[in-house]
Amino acid sequence: MSNIVYGGLSLILPGLGQVLAGQIRRGILFFLSLITMVSILYSQAADLGRRAGEGWAAMARAFSRRPGFIGFMILVLIALWLLGAYDAYRCAKEKRKVNTGIFALVLLGFFIQGWQISEIDLVKMVRQAPEALPPLSRVMWPWDAAFERDTDVLSGKAIIMTGEGTPPEQTEPVEGKPYLKSEPNFGELSKRDDDYNMVPGTRITVTGSGFAPRMETEIWWKDPIGNEFRPREGGEYLVLTTDDEGKFQFEMTLPYQLTPPSAEGAFLHTLEARQVTPVGPYKPSEALRLTVGRMVETIFMGMMATMFGIIFSIPISFLAARNIMSGSKVSMFFYYLTRTILNIVRSIEPLIWALIAVVWVGLGPFAGIVALTLHSIAALGKLYSEAIEGIDHGPIEAIQATGASRLQTIMYGVIPQMVSPFISFSIYRWDINVRMSTVIGLVGGGGIGFLLIQYIRLLDYRSAGIAVWFIAVTVAILDYVSAEIRNKLM
Repeated sequence: MSNIVYGGLSLILPGLGQVLAGQIRRGILFFLSLITMVSILYSQAADLGRRAGEGWAAMARAFSRRPGFIGFMILVLIALWLLGAYDAYRCAKEKRKVNTGIFALVLLGFFIQGWQISEIDLVKMVRQAPEALPPLSRVMWPWDAAFERDTDVLSGKAIIMTGEGTPPEQTEPVEGKPYLKSEPNFGELSKRDDDYNMVPGTRITVTGSGFAPRMETEIWWKDPIGNEFRPREGGEYLVLTTDDEGKFQFEMTLPYQLTPPSAEGAFLHTLEARQVTPVGPYKPSEALRLTVGRMVETIFMGMMATMFGIIFSIPISFLAARNIMSGSKVSMFFYYLTRTILNIVRSIEPLIWALIAVVWVGLGPFAGIVALTLHSIAALGKLYSEAIEGIDHGPIEAIQATGASRLQTIMYGVIPQMVSPFISFSIYRWDINVRMSTVIGLVGGGGIGFLLIQYIRLLDYRSAGIAVWFIAVTVAILDYVSAEIRNKLM
């Protein structure tokens, strides 16, 4: 058959020419790669152009939205199709693997598709970097939230009515006590119109007296059901400083608050001015106390999971060692069965086991211990069994020559050789379990991970930073301790 015919066959069916030329694996791999790339491109085009229908209409819509990506991928596919035909021609002519550039082009195509699927946007990353700096700085330096002092709060309140009704009477100032007055003390809250545009509420003038002089004062708003928040003016929280006589005056718009359509009548809101003064010595904050407690819990989770993993994996490892179980067909059956179970359990990440354990035993550290123990048994069982398979058979043969039983052979010929690797693997697994226990808490498996995810969801980056620092320091210390133990015992 002519070399040109091999190339023509690959033009008809990619990879066919390589297969007929004797490069079967090369042809199949090229065919599957090309089909995979086409399938992914079609899926992406269908997703981008799903509103335009299917087929060529969707492709045209996708091209209008992502002309660079779709166009370049089509060129790559055409180049691969033609290069595949040339590769088949060369394979038939030279009878050896040539033209490795074809698979470089395949990798380039997959890289481009991966870039699109994973939605990598370097421009967005650079543009939004300044927005990430404030929370990142709180995480990197969270110690302002690690310690706190008792506070003395000096506050004055004014009642403001919204809705229909008779406005409340204004209170009179009392000598030596903070006083707050709103004029008027009634009005309408800010709201949104049918086009979701903001409609400003009533403008009021607030006057305060009897406060500490030259001190920062925060303004708070409390609705009729007790919800508190800090109102904003011009996008900034209302914060002002009193004069030398402890007085101040400012204007504000009644804030926006979602009100149920069925709400009728008059509603009384509270406007409050607060001066917060730290008093007493510094003490650990609640975030620091919770972090320390959860970190201790995390360490013991890793320790308990490692201990249980060692206890159960040692006997299992002998069942998974070929040189121990090769005596009969029955023992080899248990060898393959044990190996298969260990591979299945080990292939499932501890995070998935934690999700199952949470359903099994409920939220908390016990679920984390169960998840880590299951994975530790599978991992240590494999490591122990491979160490057993690599032992020196000289002592075993010498012991067997004395007429020792299988159990005696294991006790005096196998176990003494296993002490050193067993200790090394066990310490390493403890280190892994402590690291993993910080992660499985994210799904309710207890430990500091559970606390960390709560802080992140609440956007409390300083408290989250305390947890991150404790995780990093603890893992570093445990890594040092495990290395020292390994040096002492090995």
